[in-house]
Amino acid sequence: MTGPVTGPVIAPSIGPVLPPVLVVSGTGTEVGKTVVTAAVAALAASGGHRVAVVKPAQTGEPPGPTGDLAVIRRLSGVTQTHELARFPDPLSPEAAARAAGRPPLDLAAASVFIKQLGTDADVVLVEGAGGLLVRYDPAGGTIADLAGMLDAPVLVVTTAGLGTLNHTALTLEALSTRRLAAAGVVIGAWPAKPGLAELANLTDLAVIAGQPLAGALPADAARLSRTDFLATARTGLGPGLGGTFAPSASKLIDPH
Repeated sequence: MTGPVTGPVIAPSIGPVLPPVLVVSGTGTEVGKTVVTAAVAALAASGGHRVAVVKPAQTGEPPGPTGDLAVIRRLSGVTQTHELARFPDPLSPEAAARAAGRPPLDLAAASVFIKQLGTDADVVLVEGAGGLLVRYDPAGGTIADLAGMLDAPVLVVTTAGLGTLNHTALTLEALSTRRLAAAGVVIGAWPAKPGLAELANLTDLAVIAGQPLAGALPADAARLSRTDFLATARTGLGPGLGGTFAPSASKLIDPH
């Protein structure tokens, strides 16, 4: 086998025990946050939980039906999704709002909105834009600040290859400095043919996190059908997120 996500899957009778609000952030952009958010949503929904997903600020998309929430709906089947702001330029939320000549997202108002969703949802997933400390407003507000307002843990999505150890360590240190709980570290796009660096990072990322990896999803997960995606979410996320992922040498050694 060439990766940690394999094997048949049977859906559980109950969903994962998740916090009321879980923020999904990452070590940077294009690390797989949307797919990881969809995977957590799919597992929670398959267990009978009422799930809501919030994208506080979508950037790099024109007005219309496209965007991260469309991907999450397609993969997970969760339909209670909320986008609070959209800016067309592929920039940080603050810079994109400035380029569009529009007000930035009000993080305090976003916090109030997300808390109110708890009346109709058992779990609210909040997907950030870019990395943990990307600016949302001229005052320097970040998704970390929003997590603090929500008293929510942060699931960190990272990459598999070279550079990930430093980026992940810095992100976790930023969470610790702000006294925010880390809900775990997930590799957002595990390659079909991992090299020495990727395989070594499975061990080293867990050392940095101080706990076993919370998962690793295959790089092609976004192209799967909804049924296959649910199976992949199950094997690609750890028990704390409702899955069965447990990296071991037997699952990672390529038989060739």
